[in-house]
Amino acid sequence: MKIDIIGDIHGCLKEFVSLTKKLGYSWESGLPVHTGGRKLAFVGDLTDRGPDSISIIKIVYSLVEEQGAYYVPGNHCNKLYRYLKGNNVKLIHGLETTAAELEQLSADQRKLVTEQFISLYEKAPLYHVLDHKRLVIAHAGIREEDIGQLNKRVTVFVLYGDITGEKNDKGLPVRRDWARHYKGKPWVVYGHTPVHEARFKNRTVNIDTGAVFGNMLTALRYPEMKTVSVKSSMVYHPEKFRDSDMA
Repeated sequence: MKIDIIGDIHGCLKEFVSLTKKLGYSWESGLPVHTGGRKLAFVGDLTDRGPDSISIIKIVYSLVEEQGAYYVPGNHCNKLYRYLKGNNVKLIHGLETTAAELEQLSADQRKLVTEQFISLYEKAPLYHVLDHKRLVIAHAGIREEDIGQLNKRVTVFVLYGDITGEKNDKGLPVRRDWARHYKGKPWVVYGHTPVHEARFKNRTVNIDTGAVFGNMLTALRYPEMKTVSVKSSMVYHPEKFRDSDMA
């Protein structure tokens, strides 16, 4: 099994295309295809904040449907899903950018994108367990004892991380550093918490390197366990990163 796992894209289409080309994927067919048979995987948070969430939705939907790419939802995916299903969701924390993109589409195109994303989300597992249980892809991570479990507590952890309910001096949610205490054998690859460089801790890897906050978009090559990154074209926001403030 050879997979290239992509960190949180957040609508950064330019960076996504650049990263896949750097990984050896060709776009001649309109979708990224690897001649060596590698597949793409996504840790969630495809949309919001960045400039082209709609294109990312279309591409990832097609990759999953046509090429068997792997996708798990993030908290932003969950919020967009609830919004598209007609729930009363506040247009804040980046969702307003995706909503604005949708408003610019024709009625037919908006209906199509809505159907694609709802289908993508509803067919996706909360987290993927792959390669004979040697690899787990989960948006914000997962505890060893929770691998294989599905309940409300695990769902909250996988989507939002090990949150304390408090906020730090930046006004961001305080999250415990669950990876510091991870003792499991499976590799857990996740994102959600932006870090300046991919963070390897025990057998976990955080690959959200804050593309939408002006740093990098990163992929992890599995089973090689090597990272590949491209620089972001977005404005750099150093205050958004969590390299040293985990609880």
